[in-house]
Amino acid sequence: MAKLAAIMSAVVWGSGQLYNKQPIKAAFFFLIQVLLIFIELFTGTFAVIIGQADAHFRNMGFFISGIWGIITLGEVARINPRVEVFDHSTMLMLGGLIAIIVLVGFGIFYVWNIRDAYLTRKNMQLGETESSMAYVKRVLSGSFEYIAITPGLILLAFFSFIPIMYAFLTAFTNHNVMSLPPVNPPVSLVDWVGFQTFLQVFRIPVWNRTLIGVFIWTVIWAFSATFSAFIVGFIQALLLSSKMVKFPKVWRGLYILPWAIPGFISMLLFRNFFVIHGVVNQLLQQFGITDTWISFYSSVAWSRSILILVNVWLAFPYFMALVSGIMTSLNQEMFEAADIDGASAFQKMRFLTIPSVIAAVAPLLIMSVAHNFNNFGLIYFITEGGPANINYMRAGSTDILITWVYRLTVDYRMYNFASVMSVFIFIVVASVSGWNLRRTRVFKED
Repeated sequence: MAKLAAIMSAVVWGSGQLYNKQPIKAAFFFLIQVLLIFIELFTGTFAVIIGQADAHFRNMGFFISGIWGIITLGEVARINPRVEVFDHSTMLMLGGLIAIIVLVGFGIFYVWNIRDAYLTRKNMQLGETESSMAYVKRVLSGSFEYIAITPGLILLAFFSFIPIMYAFLTAFTNHNVMSLPPVNPPVSLVDWVGFQTFLQVFRIPVWNRTLIGVFIWTVIWAFSATFSAFIVGFIQALLLSSKMVKFPKVWRGLYILPWAIPGFISMLLFRNFFVIHGVVNQLLQQFGITDTWISFYSSVAWSRSILILVNVWLAFPYFMALVSGIMTSLNQEMFEAADIDGASAFQKMRFLTIPSVIAAVAPLLIMSVAHNFNNFGLIYFITEGGPANINYMRAGSTDILITWVYRLTVDYRMYNFASVMSVFIFIVVASVSGWNLRRTRVFKED
């Protein structure tokens, strides 16, 4: 009997619940099925049935045309502006993704509908009965947290998951400048090419060399930018915590200014300082330190050093404020015990202050490393990836992975290669961050 209820609900949603004498639940699941059919019929399929549209998957409803679109990516290219019926590959991929996600949502209700009909009937055979209203109250009380987060999950799916999946799927296509949307007629549609783009990146020497070089600099940049700013901020916090410093609140307020001022303003200011005829060049020449004009593009070492120095200026106030707050909450009894044991100020800092601060800020340091790994703004505003590197493919000497992706996308419209790099960035950042977080004391305590 329980199987019969499940089969009934599998065919007509809610019929199993009606068989179990639960009309409210039956109406709920039946309306979900009606909504599914309504969406499919009145977004195209009904017009095909009555002959108002050609019998082609392109003209079917939201779900059928969406799945057809993401599988084929279109069949008719717009080879000239006069073509009226044509396929837009990127829109078909996006529409297919949305259709699949919506279908997954309906699928959850479908499974819930069948499972509920089966379990309810089984309980009825054991002598346990429950009305629809009692079931609703039980679900609301026992699953309220899941119900409350459902709207957020829906927004997350459409505004985060879909863009991520779109970028991921693009890596498996040949989407480039030859298959742009039909502002100007593209030469061809986008096609699925599998791992071909990945193989090109790792096998073609110029791509391979660029990937390795940019990745190494990205790692160096992420760690050096993070820890240099942390060290400077930590030193400032130690100095301001000293009883010998007068008016510490005034100094702390002054040091916090670089963090309070919008970052892009400071970046543009530093850029003007270090351009070829900027203030720094003029001062160096006036004091006789150099007789040549230097700029961001003079040397790779100079450009990268300036990037790290600018990042220190922008980021150290954050770590200074963070460490200052942590130091005020440290257990003072261990410092008093250290004083009784005759520990010096250096020993207390080395064995008490530094380990305590590091343990507290470790997760935030990991987050900062991940942030700097994708710190597009600083690289772009200061050097724009320069100086040029003739050994690289579409990348400069100070480009990190994310700015290289930007170049490939905006400047050269090599969307498939940019997507491969995005997948690579995601794998690296997620793996390193996850591994490091698992090793922190905070994660182990949780």
